[in-house]
Amino acid sequence: MARTTLFRKAVAAIILLLVPTLILYGYSNKVSVNVVKDEIQSSSLSQLSFFLRQFDSNVEQLSLFPVILGFDPYVRAFIEHRGGFVFDTLKEQSRISEKISLQSVSSPWTNELSVFLPQEKKVVSSNIFKVYDAEYVKSHLPLQQWSYEKIFVGSAEIYHFVRQYADPANSKTPEQVNAMLQVAFPIDNIVTMLDQVKAGGKGDPFLYQAGMEPIMNGTSDSVKIHQLIGVLGPEPLLPIGHRVVVLGGRQYSVNFVQSGQLGWYLVDYLPVDAILKPITMSSLLFYVSFGLLLLLGLAMAYLLYRHVQYPIRKLLQGVQQMRKGDLSTRIHAYADNEFDFLFDRFNGMAEQIQELVEDVYEEKIRRREATLKQLQAQINPHFLYNSLFFIINTAKLGDQESVVAMAQNLAEYYRYTTRVEEQNVPLQEELQLVESYLAIHNLRLQRLYYDIEVPEAMQELTLPRLLLQPLVENAIVHGIEHIPGDGVIRIRGSMDGGRCRLTVEDNGTGLAQGALQELRDKLLQPMDSGMGCGVWNVHQRLQYAFGETAGLTLESSGLGGLRVTLEWNPEEGKERKALIEAEEGGDDSDGGAADRR
Repeated sequence: MARTTLFRKAVAAIILLLVPTLILYGYSNKVSVNVVKDEIQSSSLSQLSFFLRQFDSNVEQLSLFPVILGFDPYVRAFIEHRGGFVFDTLKEQSRISEKISLQSVSSPWTNELSVFLPQEKKVVSSNIFKVYDAEYVKSHLPLQQWSYEKIFVGSAEIYHFVRQYADPANSKTPEQVNAMLQVAFPIDNIVTMLDQVKAGGKGDPFLYQAGMEPIMNGTSDSVKIHQLIGVLGPEPLLPIGHRVVVLGGRQYSVNFVQSGQLGWYLVDYLPVDAILKPITMSSLLFYVSFGLLLLLGLAMAYLLYRHVQYPIRKLLQGVQQMRKGDLSTRIHAYADNEFDFLFDRFNGMAEQIQELVEDVYEEKIRRREATLKQLQAQINPHFLYNSLFFIINTAKLGDQESVVAMAQNLAEYYRYTTRVEEQNVPLQEELQLVESYLAIHNLRLQRLYYDIEVPEAMQELTLPRLLLQPLVENAIVHGIEHIPGDGVIRIRGSMDGGRCRLTVEDNGTGLAQGALQELRDKLLQPMDSGMGCGVWNVHQRLQYAFGETAGLTLESSGLGGLRVTLEWNPEEGKERKALIEAEEGGDDSDGGAADRR
């Protein structure tokens, strides 16, 4: 009782000292951090918006250049000019080239103005390296918005933003167009603007559009920018916004504003720890002071922990292990107090529980073993009577060949079913038994056809004896014997993904859906005197040998009768097989099984 009271007093003292201080400081720190973040975010967005307005103003000015050229009287005369003297044409072209150059240099941004004449297959441009390309004109005619593409400048290929207008405006093919006026500017202008933005702050701005390579400033961290794009990419961005992302274990504050002209985003990011560095330093000083107080509290609480909390934890661990089913768990600890007595009593209790549970488990195994041997020992006497009567009647008729065949197959059948030394046999032996069994019925019925096809690799697998024969017997007795014509039994084997399947199907009378579902339900019930045992026998033995995932599947066959599928995983059955062999030893039993549907 004294230890418990002391522990509570120590905890209460530590709480009274630390919790109010932590709450006050946490609240103050949270408010400070939020204020700083909001101010930095607002300032950054304002700066980005200011630069983006300048950017959009320049882009808008450039987008008007083709329109201004289109209304210029000299340009209109040049566009509408058809035929005439070569000298006059060259003179007009020179004048237009001069106007285009003057118009181009009127913008603070480097740009390129061009006039394409599809009818004459000519182009007049401020770029002296520009040549007329019919395919290029055709592909750009419907476009009246800014596009992002590569343009040759000399021998180099440089990314440009391009916009064009057709004359007339509704033209969509080169044949309809008098002229296409185009303006383009290289991304060098944007890089220069980004350098100016970066010079005025601590961020790393870049221009971003989903699916496009970002346009970065001259000193940007390309690796980090691509990582950031990977985080921003999956979700659509608002026209203006803010996000906090984590890159390489470090938080970054990301601000973005969308350009009204190009549709691209001006993005700037900054490490959060750089923003909060002054607050972080003040927090560090507080935590150092706070840590000294904490050490005093921990030193006091340690004694209580060592002599109270630790023994309780060991006891709880032991209880949890027993709850998980580990009955062999024991507590090996020395507390030098009353807990030693509890540990000793716990170990004694665990030992007694383990002995009782093991006794019950062993009894359950013996009971299941006895049930299995009883099921395996079931033999249908009517099959033997009918076979012997067939031999007698055939002998009276003098058909010696049929008598010999019946006697030989009957001997092979009963030699296998009465052999008790092995409970698990290769599938190949089961198939040989089924062939003998089918041969016997074929001699009796004279209208039975069967087909067996099982992979050789599968025939080498071992499984409990007499699993397949009861299913074949069901197919004959409850299916084929009730139809007037020829009977067909088909046996197929397959292996897929570590699971094995054996299918037995017939062209007999089959079962209605209601009766089929009733038979499926009976497979899951305990056996009683009012139900058949053949199919239930096979299902239970298969699950007993290979686990709960093994068993039978019943369904209608495409032949008209019933299809029964045995399914199991050989790997899952190895451990269970070893346990059964260890329990059974040499006391294996046998038996045939006949089902009563």
